[in-house]
Amino acid sequence: MAIALTADDGALRVAVVRGIVFARLKSPKSAHDLAIAGRPVFASMPPMAENRELAEAMARLDALTDWERRPRKFMRVDLKPMQDLATRLGCPQDAFRAVHVGGTKGKGSVSALIEVALAQAGVRVGRYASPHVETVTERVSLQGRSVDEPTLARALTKALDVYEEARSERTAAAEATWFDLLTAAAFLIFRDAGVEWAVVEVGLGGRLDSTNVVDGEIAVVTNIGLEHTEILGKTRAQIAREKIGVLKPGAVLVTTLAPDDEAGRVIQARADELGSPVIRVNLGEAPTIEEINVALAGAVLDELGKKGVVGRDGRPLGAGLIDAETRAAARLIGRMERIDIEAGASRLPVVFDGAHVPFNLAAVLRDLARSPDLAGPCVAVVALASDKDAAGFLTKLQKRALAVVFTEPHSAGRGRAAAELAALAAALGVRSEVEPEPERAFRRGLELAAEAKAWLLVTGSLYLVGALRRAAGGR
Repeated sequence: MAIALTADDGALRVAVVRGIVFARLKSPKSAHDLAIAGRPVFASMPPMAENRELAEAMARLDALTDWERRPRKFMRVDLKPMQDLATRLGCPQDAFRAVHVGGTKGKGSVSALIEVALAQAGVRVGRYASPHVETVTERVSLQGRSVDEPTLARALTKALDVYEEARSERTAAAEATWFDLLTAAAFLIFRDAGVEWAVVEVGLGGRLDSTNVVDGEIAVVTNIGLEHTEILGKTRAQIAREKIGVLKPGAVLVTTLAPDDEAGRVIQARADELGSPVIRVNLGEAPTIEEINVALAGAVLDELGKKGVVGRDGRPLGAGLIDAETRAAARLIGRMERIDIEAGASRLPVVFDGAHVPFNLAAVLRDLARSPDLAGPCVAVVALASDKDAAGFLTKLQKRALAVVFTEPHSAGRGRAAAELAALAAALGVRSEVEPEPERAFRRGLELAAEAKAWLLVTGSLYLVGALRRAAGGR
């Protein structure tokens, strides 16, 4: 059954599929999704900036090379453009102290925990993260809150103007990328806000990442897995050499990697060369993802306390700052995020997680199984980038998934074709379907999950998560 109705200035098309109500906003006045009685509403386009100045700045920025959305085998890997851009802007990264967070997985959550703990202790703190799930302002936060659009617009416009000057003068910054400019804008915001400490998340790798103009007093390497192998190397040891590039002479290194681990040996050797103490977090048996992240963030806070950083109460910072309130405030969207959707007389659990490497997906599924209604089989809606270990990912997924619906996020230019993933799934004995349109794939996934009395997992890509989580009522 389908009916048409009007809401505000946009026409909505509503469909009922097996008791689940869906609606799609057509020709919306605002690019933000609407929600009707808590039911999902799909927007035809991702949310756009409401601030005119930011929209204009983003239009200029989007004209630059964005390697987050392009195949990376031809990616420029060079720090000189960012160094020149930062110099032209007055080296804003020198105005604050920094914790530099790298690794394969967990960077965002560890960074958020550190930021929230510092903010609650009364320290002026900022955080730079990537990628964003829904809006670009998520990438830059102050005191645990995303910056407002006018603030980002001013900083980004200044960085873009300097970039244009570099182009006219043909200096290194003329080759700056989308990520370079946004990174520079974040550092301008931190400087102008009087930030004392910035928690800076590495974009890709470390040694030649745009963020590596900061002089981090503490570096974090969360873990090392096979990712971005066409750029960083084909082995964990090769990747570790790139990621440990964020460690500066004498800075403290915090990690989970054991000294006898393939990657751990590499980072220990580099730390020894630089005279850097290594702090390895103490983890219990089979720790959850959250427990690992809390341990890493807590170790950083302990080290900050040893450096004489104190809170508003005059006491040195420490791991004790991470309590239940801090963990809740630091929770990021699209990371093991659960939203229940009405399915007839019952509610169907939907989990959004951007896991895209096998070891992380395995950990996500293991942790989710601790909840009784997520311990059984699931149906998955999946998109993967072309540089991911699809076979390894699907091997982990098939242990829990009754079926997989493969799709292709519109904004992910590096995505692997859904049909290609389905062929790989068939070779592995995984039941799958192909639906290139994410919204249709989501509807099909809900239908399959409802039929099987299972739960739905949306995974493999934060771009996919960003495209669909608001459709399920996420805020």
